Amino acid sequence: MNNDDSNKILYANFNQDGSCFSVGTENGFKIYNSNPFRDNFERNLEGGIGIVEMLYKTNILALVGGGKQSKYPDNKVIIWDDNQGKVVSELRFSSSVKNIKLKKETLIVVTEHKYYLFALSTFKNTDTIDTCENPNGIIAVCNNPNTTIIAYPDKKQGHVRVKFYNENTTQTIEAHESGIAFLALNSEGTMLATASDKGTLIRIYNTKNGEALQEVRRGSEKATIYSIAFNTENSMLAVSSDRGTIHIFTLSTALKKLKDGQK
Repeated sequence: MNNDDSNKILYANFNQDGSCFSVGTENGFKIYNSNPFRDNFERNLEGGIGIVEMLYKTNILALVGGGKQSKYPDNKVIIWDDNQGKVVSELRFSSSVKNIKLKKETLIVVTEHKYYLFALSTFKNTDTIDTCENPNGIIAVCNNPNTTIIAYPDKKQGHVRVKFYNENTTQTIEAHESGIAFLALNSEGTMLATASDKGTLIRIYNTKNGEALQEVRRGSEKATIYSIAFNTENSMLAVSSDRGTIHIFTLSTALKKLKDGQK
């Protein structure tokens, strides 16, 4: 494998509070500090890593193999302890893993047709959800460490389910007529941003009651949405796509409606 291949980026994602971000490569993974930007460390595992999910700034990471010479099978989730520099646990699934999310006490694994939740301390399966076909592993997770809220595509096209584990309730939102392409929750889990596979409109909803709070237009031509993110104050929304642009929208309308609805 030449040097260019070994440095090829297979995956990039921020940790839960945005203080660091992780990068999976054809040789292993790298961790960077966000602000100020600097290299933290890298690990050469002599094989590709397709997903690297950090648990805040701790020594625990969840890995999935990927790339031309995958380090691990793509149906395994590897729990890596970087203090020890080794694998401390692994979970095997019947199909390839499409996404992973870590919370303070929970590991969430997404395959093409199911979502699995595990207690991080024991790796006991606490919930399994059957979903529609989900080859891109679409899921949104609230980053508040004290609550577990997830949003995922419903089996009915264009619909989204929001599950509140602390309250044991579920809200269904009729977001789009076409299929769901991307979902994002704000840090409190009170607002959900959705994009369809058309990629022209982004819609923001109240997660508690499904009320439409605001709609913004990314463009008139079809686009593949790569990411959606709220800022920490919930006053702005960033959207990137394959059109080579990043759009920033203000959320004053959504915030006002959300506040009025909570009175």
